Amino acid sequence: MVKKLILINPVGQRSGLLLSRFSVFQPLSLAYLAAVTPPNWEVKIIDENFDTFSFEQADLVGITSFTTNINRAYEIAGQYRERGTKVVLGGIHASMVPDEAMQFADAILIGEAENVWAEIISDYENNRLARKYIGPPVDFENSRIIPRRDLLHPGYFWESIQTSRGCPFNCSFCSVSRYMGKKYRQRKVEAVLEDIESIKGKHVFFLDDNLVGYSAENKQRAKDIFRGMYERNLQKKFWMQTSINMADDEELVELAAQAGCMFVFVGFESISTEQLRQMHKGVNLKNGVDNYRRVVDTFHKYGIAVLGSFVIGNDNESQDYYEELGDFLIRAGVDIVQITLLTALPGTDLMETMVKEKRLIFDNYPHDWAKYRFSHMVHQPQGVDEETVYIGSNYIKNRIYSFPYYQYRMMRSFCALKNFKSFLMAYRANQAYKKGWLNSHYHKRYPVKFLPPVK
Repeated sequence: MVKKLILINPVGQRSGLLLSRFSVFQPLSLAYLAAVTPPNWEVKIIDENFDTFSFEQADLVGITSFTTNINRAYEIAGQYRERGTKVVLGGIHASMVPDEAMQFADAILIGEAENVWAEIISDYENNRLARKYIGPPVDFENSRIIPRRDLLHPGYFWESIQTSRGCPFNCSFCSVSRYMGKKYRQRKVEAVLEDIESIKGKHVFFLDDNLVGYSAENKQRAKDIFRGMYERNLQKKFWMQTSINMADDEELVELAAQAGCMFVFVGFESISTEQLRQMHKGVNLKNGVDNYRRVVDTFHKYGIAVLGSFVIGNDNESQDYYEELGDFLIRAGVDIVQITLLTALPGTDLMETMVKEKRLIFDNYPHDWAKYRFSHMVHQPQGVDEETVYIGSNYIKNRIYSFPYYQYRMMRSFCALKNFKSFLMAYRANQAYKKGWLNSHYHKRYPVKFLPPVK
């Protein structure tokens, strides 16, 4: 008898980047889960990025979640459990706070799912579902699992692919190394190229935390992927996440451009050396803040736009710093800007420090997880009050999105890139980020008080 499995991607609050089709991303983990589900099960994915959840009968339900949407996950889980349907909760939040998650599910899955999912299904079928399962790291190098993209919603602009897992770094605000491990595990080049060929759409997002990796061998693998995409004429337009040291290898950048790279996400994080130390951002410290503009110029040389990520809300920030950062973002030529507020997520060194120092403002869990969205100050920074951080965020965004700075930035990108398709992607990304800011909770609540510096 065929049983039915429903996999759910919950969305707690449709705000920020979730407001634009250009900046929402496929729940690829659910497609991987579907791929390793036994064939005697019917599988359906419900994705609240597009469709609001309504109860649908199932034999078993699996829900993934980040901290930002965990309360919605708990809510949906409750609806099924009230009707006697077993629920398995997984994802990074459940993995970092399993004792909490266990209160809202029949079973929780800690870590990666592929190697333990068959056991969970078997245990359910034999009425012996355990309360906790720990998924060991997948041997990604030899994995041939192709995610069930056919079950994902067709409305996404970007189709996702993952070629590596794990991170050897330990940035204070990031929990990836604890969730995926510090060992950098990579799929073989041929398997990656075959996966890309299977993607029907033209626009691809490499969701690896760092596609280029951390060693000379990693870089060579990235080059082989890009070279293979070009030689096979796959004609994909893509973006990826990488570190600033990618710009040190111009051959790598050129190959990425030839393969179809439109823009790269680079974690600059701060223009303050002291703040980079606080974040444990070693690769940025090694390359130096003074080299940020060279990094941007190198990508521009090959027609690749730069999505620069910056984090504010660190200790001892000031009005002068926000004004300096706003000026830098305009003059350095960063094409797309992501400004987030420093957020102490569970499983991070930052969270441990904030708990130890009793600096958390919102700690009534799970209710207060709704504030952990990178747009609320959830801890008290030293040497600066919350209101100043909110005003600083508004100041920077007002500066980069208002006349004449916005128009200047876009014209500068157009001239620097000399690649209309890359420019168009950068423009659409800017519109998505601008829309998210205009709809943010602090946009009107904290008016800009700083005056733009006179240059």
